[in-house]
Amino acid sequence: MSIRVVEVVDYDPNWKNTFETERILLAKAIGINAVKIEHIGSTSVVGLTAKPVIDILIEVVDLKELDNAAENIEALGYTIKGENGISGRRYFQKGGNQRSHHVHAFQANDFHLHRHRAFKEYLIAHSAIALEYGSLKKEAVPKSENDINIYMSLKNSFIQKHEKIALEWFGS
Repeated sequence: MSIRVVEVVDYDPNWKNTFETERILLAKAIGINAVKIEHIGSTSVVGLTAKPVIDILIEVVDLKELDNAAENIEALGYTIKGENGISGRRYFQKGGNQRSHHVHAFQANDFHLHRHRAFKEYLIAHSAIALEYGSLKKEAVPKSENDINIYMSLKNSFIQKHEKIALEWFGS
C-alpha cells in the first residue's frame, strides 16, 4: 500500500467541471431518490486552496433506497464506507489511496446537510476567513508529515469555531 500524500494546492477552476461531470454520473446511479447533489468543501469555494479532492453532498429522500443503489455507485469507481463515523451518513470514496472524490449522503432534513451548506456559503461570503483557512491548510501540510489524521486535527479548532459562526450567520 502506498502512502497517502497530503497536499494542498491552489484553486483550480476545473474543479467545477470535474464536479459537474460526477454530479451527472451520480444522478443517473441514484435516480429519483437524489433530491440534490451539491459541490461542497474547499474545492467548491472559488480562490480557496484545497486538497485536490472533490467533496460532494447528496441529499436523498430515503437512505435505504440509497443503500439499494450502492452497487450503481460502486460501479462508478467508489468504495462504500458506510456511515464512517457520522450517524445517518453514507460515505463513498473514489480514487483509491490518493482520493479524487468524497461523497457524503444524508437523508433530507438531516442537520449535516445544513452544516455543510452553511460552512461553504460562509467561506464564499467571507473571503478574509477563506484566506485565513487556506493559509492554515498550507501550514498544516508539512506539519502533518502525510498523516491525514494530524492534518485534520490541525484544522479542527478553526473549523469548529467558524462552523458555529457559519450556522448562526446562515440561519437555521
